[in-house]
Amino acid sequence: MEYKISNRLKIGAIIMIVLGVLGVAYGFMDSHKYENVKDVETLLNNEASHGGGHVTEAHGVEAHDDSNAHAVDSHSQDAHGVEHVDEDHGMSHEEHVLHQIHNRPWSALYVAAFFFFMIALGVLAFYAVQYAAQAGWSPVLFRVMEGITSYVLPGGAIVLVIAFLADSHLFVWLTDGITDPDSDKYDALVAGKSGWLNKPWFFIRGLIFLAGWSTYRYFSRKFSVAQDNAELNDNRNFKKNFRISAAFLVFFIYTESMMSWDWIMSVDPHWFSTLFGWYLLAGMLVCGVTVIAMIAIYLKSKGLLEHVNDSHIHDLAKFMFGFSVFWTYLWFSQFMLIWYSNIPEEVTYFVTRIEDYNLPFFGMIAMNFIFPLLLLMNSDFKRVNWFVIMAGVVILCGHYIDIFNMIMPATVGDRWFIGIPEIGSILLFGGIFLWIVFTALGKYPLMAKRSPFIEESKHFHY
Repeated sequence: MEYKISNRLKIGAIIMIVLGVLGVAYGFMDSHKYENVKDVETLLNNEASHGGGHVTEAHGVEAHDDSNAHAVDSHSQDAHGVEHVDEDHGMSHEEHVLHQIHNRPWSALYVAAFFFFMIALGVLAFYAVQYAAQAGWSPVLFRVMEGITSYVLPGGAIVLVIAFLADSHLFVWLTDGITDPDSDKYDALVAGKSGWLNKPWFFIRGLIFLAGWSTYRYFSRKFSVAQDNAELNDNRNFKKNFRISAAFLVFFIYTESMMSWDWIMSVDPHWFSTLFGWYLLAGMLVCGVTVIAMIAIYLKSKGLLEHVNDSHIHDLAKFMFGFSVFWTYLWFSQFMLIWYSNIPEEVTYFVTRIEDYNLPFFGMIAMNFIFPLLLLMNSDFKRVNWFVIMAGVVILCGHYIDIFNMIMPATVGDRWFIGIPEIGSILLFGGIFLWIVFTALGKYPLMAKRSPFIEESKHFHY
C-alpha cells in the first residue's frame, strides 16, 4: 500500500507557502512604517481622535497604561511586584508602543512556527508511548505518526532560527544592558536569572533538545522500517524500538519541560509556573493526536489505510477528548492557584491577559474544553469521520490561540490583532508542514506489516 503526494496537494502547499511569505513580508514592511517616536505620536493621535480616547485601531480594546505591559526593552517591578516600565529608564509611552509595533511580525512568525513544531513533537511523544506500552491497537497508524514526526527536526530548527534572529523582539532578557548594573536598562530579577537565561546557553540547550528528539526519531523510524524487512519471528528491531522508546520518554519529559521554560515561558522572565511544562505537554499531545486522526481520515478517504477502521478513529477521538480534559485540568489548576493566592508578581500574568486579551483568552478555553467536551463526549460521534474532523479543526484553532496568548501579551501588549502577519505565518508554516509530512508519508509503505502486533491492530474492534 504505497502513497505518493499528489500534485494537487503539492500545488496547495506551494500556494500556502507563497501567500505566507507575502503575508509575513507585508507584516514586517507594515510595522516599519513607524520608524520613530513622531510616527507613533501621529498614530496615537489618530487613534484618540477616532476612538474618543486611546483606543487601539486594530481591535478596539482600550489601551492600558504602560505599567501592565510586558513587551518592552526594560522591565522592573514596583513594591507590589507588578511588572512595569521604569520611568527612570527613559522609556516614553511612544517608544514603548514603537517597540510593540516592531515586535508584532516577529511574534506572529514565532507563534505559528512553534505551533506546527509542537504538533510534530506531540506526535513523537505519543508514538514513543505506543512502542513503550506495546500497544496493540495502533501499529496500523505507525507510518502516519512517523510521517508527521518528520517535521520535528526542520520545525524545531525554524523555531530556533526565528528566536536567534528576533532576539530582544521576543525575549526581553536579551536586551543589551539588562543585566548590567550600570545600565539604565538594568533589571535585577532578570540579572539574577542570567546564569540560565543567556543567549549562548539558551541555544546550546535548544540544540541539545533538538538533537535528542531527532536522534530518537531517526533510529525509531530506521528500526520500524527494518522490522518490515525482517524474517518471520525475527522481532529484534521491534525490541530495539521498545528499548529506545522507553529511554526516550525519560529524556523527553525532562527536555520538554526545560524547552517550555526557555522557548515560551521566558518571554515573561518575571513570571513562572511550576505546572507550565505539563500544561504545554497536554496541548502538544491533544494537537498531535488530532492531526494523526485528521491525516488518517484523509488517507482512508483516498482508498489507503484499508485496515484503519471506525474503532481506530474512535480511539483517536477518545484521546482527543481525554487530552482536552487533561489540558483543562492543568489550565484550571494553574489559573486557580495563582488567582486565589493573589500574589502580585504571579497574578499580573493573568491580569494582563484578561484585560487586554479578553476574547482570545476566554474563547480559547471554550474551544479547547467546552467544544471537545460537547462534540466528543458521545461515543457514537467519535466514529463519524466528518464529526472528528470538525472537532479537530476547533481544537487546533483553540490551541493556536493558546500559544498566541502565551507569546503576544509579553511582546505586543494590547496592540494585538489576528491579521495579515498572523494569517501569513500560519499559511507559511502550514504549507511547509504539509509538504514535509506528506512527502515523508510517500517514502515507505503505509503499513508497518511486520510489527508483532500488526494482526491485532488490523482486527481491532471496540
